[in-house]
Amino acid sequence: MKTTKLTFVLTLISLLVLSSVAVIAQDQTEVRISWWGSQTRHDLTIEAIELYEELNPDIDIVYEFQGWGDHWTKLSTQAAGGELPDIMQHDYARIEEWVNNDLLMPLDGYIEDGVIDTEFIADSSLAGGMVGGAMYGINLGNNSEVFTLDADAFEAAGIELPAVDWTWADFEEIAMQLHAELGIYAIDADITSEQLWKSLYMSCCDTWSYNTDGSALGYDDDSYIVEYYNMLLRLQEAGAMESYEDNVAAGDNGVEANLIVPGEAAMSYHWSNQIVAVSTAAGEDRNFVMHTVPRSEGGQPANYIKPSMFFSITSQATQPDEAAAFIDWFVNSVEANEILSAERGVPVSSVVRDALLPELGIAQAEMFNYLGIIEDNNSPIRPADPAGHADIINNIWLPEFVEPVMFGMVSPEEAAQILREEADRILSQ
Repeated sequence: MKTTKLTFVLTLISLLVLSSVAVIAQDQTEVRISWWGSQTRHDLTIEAIELYEELNPDIDIVYEFQGWGDHWTKLSTQAAGGELPDIMQHDYARIEEWVNNDLLMPLDGYIEDGVIDTEFIADSSLAGGMVGGAMYGINLGNNSEVFTLDADAFEAAGIELPAVDWTWADFEEIAMQLHAELGIYAIDADITSEQLWKSLYMSCCDTWSYNTDGSALGYDDDSYIVEYYNMLLRLQEAGAMESYEDNVAAGDNGVEANLIVPGEAAMSYHWSNQIVAVSTAAGEDRNFVMHTVPRSEGGQPANYIKPSMFFSITSQATQPDEAAAFIDWFVNSVEANEILSAERGVPVSSVVRDALLPELGIAQAEMFNYLGIIEDNNSPIRPADPAGHADIINNIWLPEFVEPVMFGMVSPEEAAQILREEADRILSQ
């Protein structure tokens, strides 16, 4: 009899507990979010999300993440099916296209109502998220391109670190010397990036890949991109640069896979906010120095200050209000940003920056210092890429320009002409 009563009591307690859990789960609001990035970013973002859920037990954040290319492929598919998440991580190069396709929600109402607090964010840090006079993305960190140098490798090769205003001619000479002295790559093949196409023309010609209204390419002289790729071919042939073939075969495994991490290269090209992931993967004993992008001879700085990425609320969001509240916390909470460790770039909130400064690790301090240098050595940011940008990169830049040139199938001169003709065709539509 006693055993029966005990069993009954335990069963009743279990039912009550399960019922309570069910009620809590039923009362929770599900908010979906998606981002791209390195494993370091995934881990830090998930930790911050778990804290937010602790502070807001009525919110259940369902997240997904992937690499850069897979992010856009997956979300484009979701957009077509009307299944976009509430919050998506967005990029300056693509935000205008998504706005033009009515896939993002303007955030001005949330800013005006104070749901997303921008009091301690400079206008210059917010401007990149505006399209057509409305705000569609909240900047998650200030960022700039960077050449990260292994200072110990430079010292071993007997080469001084370059000047802030070093040129591409300086870069090629240094790269050849590093390879000759150390027998390793000077740099990996990531310097075939489209971003350096943009920076190249900003430096040489005070223009951009595209003209102001996005109706054509923004430059008339193909000689700069031709000479740049001739330089890459020389470096590849000499073994001073990782071969493009090996780079493609390695796949997109995030910046942790950069050859500077295992010491197989002395330099690496990436974005400044990625130094946290690079340094974490390489280990704290590595002596990395963040350095400016080389510029054209006699040209202006090749760096500009860019919003590292945005959080945007999609037009298909089912919980836009809760999404806005999470974005506000993510950007303005000191507690959140202590976890995030400035991995997405230098925080845009002055309150957050001031709170983090005394606690910075080596990589974060180097990034904060680097952005300070870039503030005095930059060119103005250009307009966001036009709606045809993704089409050009996926269908012209990579298959018709970069790949055939780096595989030796066509000359840079021939490929530059094809790029011009096809890009202008797409942009004129």
